[in-house]
Amino acid sequence: MFGIINTEMGVIGILPNLADYFDVSVSTAGLLVSLFALGIAISGPTLPLVFSRINRKKVMLLVLAIFIISNIISVFTSHFTVVLVARVIPAFFHPVYVSIALSVAAASVSEKEAPKAISKVFIGVSAGMVLGVPVVSFLANTVSLEVAMSFFAVVNIFTFIATLIYVPSMPVQESLSYGSQLKILTHGITWLSILAVLFLNAAIFGVYSYLAEYLGVVTNMSANVISIMLLVYGLANIVGNMIAGRLLTDYPIRSVTIFPIVLAAVYLIFYFVAELTVPTAIIILVWGILGGVGANINQYWMMSAAPKAPDFANGLFLTSVNLGTTIGAGVAGVIIAQLGTKYILFVGVLSLVIGFICIILRNSLYKHAA
Repeated sequence: MFGIINTEMGVIGILPNLADYFDVSVSTAGLLVSLFALGIAISGPTLPLVFSRINRKKVMLLVLAIFIISNIISVFTSHFTVVLVARVIPAFFHPVYVSIALSVAAASVSEKEAPKAISKVFIGVSAGMVLGVPVVSFLANTVSLEVAMSFFAVVNIFTFIATLIYVPSMPVQESLSYGSQLKILTHGITWLSILAVLFLNAAIFGVYSYLAEYLGVVTNMSANVISIMLLVYGLANIVGNMIAGRLLTDYPIRSVTIFPIVLAAVYLIFYFVAELTVPTAIIILVWGILGGVGANINQYWMMSAAPKAPDFANGLFLTSVNLGTTIGAGVAGVIIAQLGTKYILFVGVLSLVIGFICIILRNSLYKHAA
């Protein structure tokens, strides 16, 4: 998960560098984030189904190999279109790996303890931000952009080797028919969950995708301080994952319902203190914790809507969150171009309002599912 997420999210810390290197605008460079997410959104419901009957270790190695090749191409190209294509191709295989990881984690423990097991897997996601985003940002600003891009390839090469040596063969013991898994799309609770997850993730990553730009333009932080702030956010994400495992085990519905209210309050405070360095640092710490909690909430909300089709549900989860990232980052890019960087926080607030409405509707219409 660390290797995969590092490739997906690592470019966030170097979007301004990439914009300068390829001579494009920051909002155009943001396509490296939004189109990667769109690729995941498109393949999320289908490819996990296609690979659901194949030995899981072999599938993991195949996905990692694709990521390594794409990473290497990205290092040596000088054309923005080529690097964009090299990022979109592995994006289609991203849901296959992640859905397997989440399903295996959930199946390894009792149903009640599943949120805690899954929260440990999500630590890999946070680690991709803790090391990936700030380390890549630091390498780009102190060494070179090529060295920073090489970090993605190196991480995935080590991940491939570790998987080959340490992960046991995992043949599929009981495969569900495609029809039985697709049947969950006929349920209203599934679609309300998809919409809630989509907007909750748009609220987080639509804003986070431009965090480096935001801290530089609005808060006037230096490049090195921005790297530290990205590290703070990532470390806080790990704390959020640990907290989320306990919250979703003991108070699942209450935690999901309250989450968008708390995050919206944080964004509104952030808007008014964004030009002050110390309050901004505190907000990023709190936001990072909430971001870790949010990732687990999104997966739980989607999985609880279709517990009998875990691989497909995880595929829908990935489609929802990445479609949310695509929409959120796209709208935030338009806001930056039209109104200014500071106003992207309202993209987050509006997304949270819509997500909250979807949560309330699911709670009231499908009380038996709780």
